[in-house]
Amino acid sequence: MVLVAKPAGPTSHDVVDIVRRALGVRRVGHLGTLDPFAAGLLVLVVGRATRLATFAAGWSKAYDGVIRLGVTTDTDDGTGRVLNAVPDPVEEAQVARVMASFRGTYEQRPPAYSAVKIAGERAYARARRGEMVEPAPRRVDIRSLEMTGFAAPDVRFAAVVSGGTYLRSLARDIGEALGCGAHLAALRRTAVGELQLGDAVAPEAVTAAHVRGPAILVRGLERREVSADERAAVVHGRPISADPVSDTRYPVAVFAGAELVAVADREGDRLKPRVVVGEA
Repeated sequence: MVLVAKPAGPTSHDVVDIVRRALGVRRVGHLGTLDPFAAGLLVLVVGRATRLATFAAGWSKAYDGVIRLGVTTDTDDGTGRVLNAVPDPVEEAQVARVMASFRGTYEQRPPAYSAVKIAGERAYARARRGEMVEPAPRRVDIRSLEMTGFAAPDVRFAAVVSGGTYLRSLARDIGEALGCGAHLAALRRTAVGELQLGDAVAPEAVTAAHVRGPAILVRGLERREVSADERAAVVHGRPISADPVSDTRYPVAVFAGAELVAVADREGDRLKPRVVVGEA
């Protein structure tokens, strides 16, 4: 796993390509893209650890950014075509009240220009052809949302949201609730779960020394010891009993509920997960 500080401009795929070449590894994935205009923490998973990315799907993400009031665009950010502009400013107190109303869960419609699939095709592909695109709403969780600065028409904010939340949609929806429209003018991701932007390096600075072990991806799961026979069974995809064994000299099995098991070998006091998933 590598923590990369993505600059504004390149796509997340561009950053993956840079790191892939730097490490000489073909299999490099990520724990959630950042739009080209956005900056901040991009968490990359490397090699066989890409198979553990699913365990981080529920991690929250933290951001700061700028919502620009009074202007709506077809992409819900500053890169798109302006659809409408409202000159009258909105009072700071009104913005604060509306932003507070978005804390918690709500049904959010992804942007038309997004990677969400509609009838098997990416929404952005349809939008680029000029088709009317309305992705189905999805439930998201706005765990915190605070105004950190106000200088009309710009509202600075900090937010912590569930995975799958579109900050572009949040800006658009806040603008609609205010009656003036809005788009996301700037965005920076500051954290993914416990991982912090302050620990990240620039894409071009990545070396093998920056690759972290993947144990953090399964750190939140239950653990118990397994026997050598059980370890061999899991490695080969055979089911094992969910009951613990008495002999604890062997590698640790990390459980997700009662179904998935990730096997981790010990290296001194550390666990080095094998990228193997089986049934318990």
